[in-house]
Amino acid sequence: MVHPAPPPVNAGRCDDPPVPDSPFHPSLTLARWLPRRAVGPRTLRPVRFLSGLAGRIPGSGKGVEVVAAGADVSLRVFRPASPTGAALLWVHGGGFVIGTAAQDDGLCRTLSEELQVVVASVEYRLSPEHPFPVPLEDCHAGLVALAGLPGVDRARIAVGGASAGGGLAAGLALLARERGEVAPVFQLLSYPMLDDRTTLRTDVDESAFRVWDQRANRFGWAAYLGGAVSGLAAPARHEDLAGLPPAWIGLGDLDLFHDEDLAYAQRLRGAGVACEVEVFPGAYHGFDGIEPRAAVSRDFRRAQVRALAGALEL
Repeated sequence: MVHPAPPPVNAGRCDDPPVPDSPFHPSLTLARWLPRRAVGPRTLRPVRFLSGLAGRIPGSGKGVEVVAAGADVSLRVFRPASPTGAALLWVHGGGFVIGTAAQDDGLCRTLSEELQVVVASVEYRLSPEHPFPVPLEDCHAGLVALAGLPGVDRARIAVGGASAGGGLAAGLALLARERGEVAPVFQLLSYPMLDDRTTLRTDVDESAFRVWDQRANRFGWAAYLGGAVSGLAAPARHEDLAGLPPAWIGLGDLDLFHDEDLAYAQRLRGAGVACEVEVFPGAYHGFDGIEPRAAVSRDFRRAQVRALAGALEL
């Protein structure tokens, strides 16, 4: 895989390095069996059906409160036993075209319990039926709704997400700066999908990619952009990153988004925005959700918790 020289980063802290004959971290035992792409035009319908089953697993909705955030937007809210007033708006991944808020119930519940913060996962509308700016506007409606919930300190709200959800969270930070209704204090970005121009690259070695490759990336971006490019839709294109909240970006080094994420981190720093980056060796796109018990995934989760706790002063 060809990468330009990245800005300084913190390496993933898992003690076990990738084994010599495999690019994957040894704890990621499913990696060799996974497909390179999870969805495309022909598989969109069945994959959506399967991803929708996440909310139907017995016990998956335990402790969840569903709150309306608009006519077509809702939040899945997790409340801790001893709330601190701090909160996180979480945005699920799925390349803008698949996924549901329920798929991250486990993560949201864990973050809420460990940090004693309110965590709300937004159910935004998917592309291509609802291209930009609809999903981003849905996320903003979710942010405003979260800020208005009882027990939430609107001055201590972070935004975060994974993959396309991370891209939407980054776009939301930009839109919130523009609107001025609610000002997030932190961005928790897991391998965020930030730059549609990555689809034009021809120098990428895709042999170790899993779940998301260039073909899937082109499909996702085309569905979301609908032919129109904007710095709010693709945050890496935004000309002005000054004044955004501090960010944490975590990703594996076997991720299609590796280069665009490091470039975005460098631009944030150049604009005076604090940004911590942690790269986890031998990790593919979405590894922590697919193999949550793997050692490197547990390290990734601990890094997320540490970053969020520090940002929210917990």
